[in-house]
Amino acid sequence: MKAAAIIQARISSTRLPSKALLELCGRPMIYHVIQHAKNIKDADAVILATGRGKQNIPLLKIASECGIKSFTGSEDDVLERYFLASEKIDCDYVIRITGDNPLTDHQSASNALKYAFEQDADHCTTNGIPVGTGVEIIRKTALYEAYIKGKEPHHREHVTPFIKEHPELFKIVKHQSPLVNPFPDLRLTVDTSEDFKLIEILYNELYDDAPIELCDVINFIKKNPDLRFINSGVEQRPMTHHSHG
Repeated sequence: MKAAAIIQARISSTRLPSKALLELCGRPMIYHVIQHAKNIKDADAVILATGRGKQNIPLLKIASECGIKSFTGSEDDVLERYFLASEKIDCDYVIRITGDNPLTDHQSASNALKYAFEQDADHCTTNGIPVGTGVEIIRKTALYEAYIKGKEPHHREHVTPFIKEHPELFKIVKHQSPLVNPFPDLRLTVDTSEDFKLIEILYNELYDDAPIELCDVINFIKKNPDLRFINSGVEQRPMTHHSHG
């Protein structure tokens, strides 16, 4: 089995514009996302999938500097962008990573990928880790079926809702993380300025020129529990949300 990590990112963002280029410890956020992706065990390739607009050229440059390939496609039809990007790579599974998650947990991603292989799953996610640290493991044939059959706006923008809405068509599994996480509502993604403030604090404290381990984040927040309230009021958008009308 072969797997490829595909990172979706673009410059335009409704809640926090150009967030992929915001600096964490002197490097753009997307750089850190790429480094985490490159540390996923058994990921044979990493590719950045962005929109074809000229505003995304800085992302393409960063991808090149990081030594990974890139793909440009639809700005808004992310499902199409993902599928067409996957067609450029010899792979059986796609690891879906979003560019607003600079604390993507490469350890749980590695475990989820192994579990998906073992279970012969079409879709696999991880239970027990904070919002913004997980990935989605998607069989390429399931991605193709979603691409062909997913017609609703939220199907196209969020990539996997069609799969999740049709468990009768796909084998959907969840891997339980062994990580002890006492903060089930902890939010470690970047959609707003409050989100970025928390991530910036964590990077300033924990980054040492290598991908930050999620266990170190959890341990730091245990010692500084008030940090989790910085962005606790931010509402996570549902997968049925559609940003483009």
